[in-house]
Amino acid sequence: MPMVTERLPRRQALILLGSLAALPTLPSAAAAAGAIAGALRLAAAWQQADGSYRIGLLAAPVGGAGPLTVLHALEVPTRAHGLQPLPDGSILAAARRPGDWLLRWRPGGAEEPVWHWVDAARSFNGHVIAGPGGEHIYTTETDIDTGASLVARRNARSLETEAEWPTHGIDAHELIWDSATRRGGQPTLIVANGGVPTAPETGRVKRELHNMDSSIVRLDGRSGELLGQWRLPDQRLSLRHLAWNPARTVLGIALQAEHDSADDKNAAPILALFDGSGLRTVAAPPAIAARIRGYGGSMAATAAGWAVSCPRADGIASFTPQGQWQALVPLPEVCALAVSSQQLWAAGLGRSLQHAQAAAPTSHAHAGLLSDARMDNHWAVAGDPPYKKT
Repeated sequence: MPMVTERLPRRQALILLGSLAALPTLPSAAAAAGAIAGALRLAAAWQQADGSYRIGLLAAPVGGAGPLTVLHALEVPTRAHGLQPLPDGSILAAARRPGDWLLRWRPGGAEEPVWHWVDAARSFNGHVIAGPGGEHIYTTETDIDTGASLVARRNARSLETEAEWPTHGIDAHELIWDSATRRGGQPTLIVANGGVPTAPETGRVKRELHNMDSSIVRLDGRSGELLGQWRLPDQRLSLRHLAWNPARTVLGIALQAEHDSADDKNAAPILALFDGSGLRTVAAPPAIAARIRGYGGSMAATAAGWAVSCPRADGIASFTPQGQWQALVPLPEVCALAVSSQQLWAAGLGRSLQHAQAAAPTSHAHAGLLSDARMDNHWAVAGDPPYKKT
């Protein structure tokens, strides 16, 4: 979801962080009254109407049309993006490019959040995941001097880097554990290299798009060894967000078109599928594609099929499990997607949908802090295993 933020100078950011540290976690009225029985708990990031940024733990009523409310919220210095709930109840959040900070926070806990700030030679690219076993976390990052991307393996407690590996590309974005393992049970990672050259001082201004080089790579999860790399024929399609189908046999990848021509953008696909050996794109009908304008946001999958949020079209693009077009489910400024119990949840502006792929989704109004908020690209279901995307 498009949001504008500037990279804070480190001194200014530390001053702001000091002021934020003095603010308590902000509970909603629902939290004050106690936990909502049967509610789905979602980790989320959003921007308030005044321009400030927050992450939080939300409560979504299941089986009724009650409002989506905030259980706990924490103000953060700049835009957060990807979030990762951990089994101990804490949440990891990474700043969006050019990201200065990484955070581990336990909503409702007495302990202070753990912050990690990168030096001027690195920036976070918005995504963080936990490793099997819980001892390590993994972030996508960019070397500011060279523009090359890398995966950093970090200590889950201190957040300090213990190893880093090249992603063999630029603009690395989301990463996900592969369904396949190497001989001996070694885990493997898939990383989406967005491939968009940007100005290093901002991480956002795109340049020299004729030199785009987007790919997905498979890396050994222990050594970082490159095990495979795949590209689409159209070099102006940026591979960005990832989700497995329920059987974990096919990976869905949300695309963002970076063509010079508006006509080319309006004809571009926003979904690619990876079966472990090759990539293919699937198309929406031309009239729908023209509304989507080549911008795929969040990515999700259920037994009903693939879903890509399309905020420029105010809808969720829905495809069958095999990749055939189904429908554009209307939801103004839809961005974040999540899956719980094989139901798709989608966040828009002012309201969210439960079971968004159903014939009659349940609508939940946004209440309290969320009533004027713009949700970021991602939701995460709190409590799900950290190395699986369900």
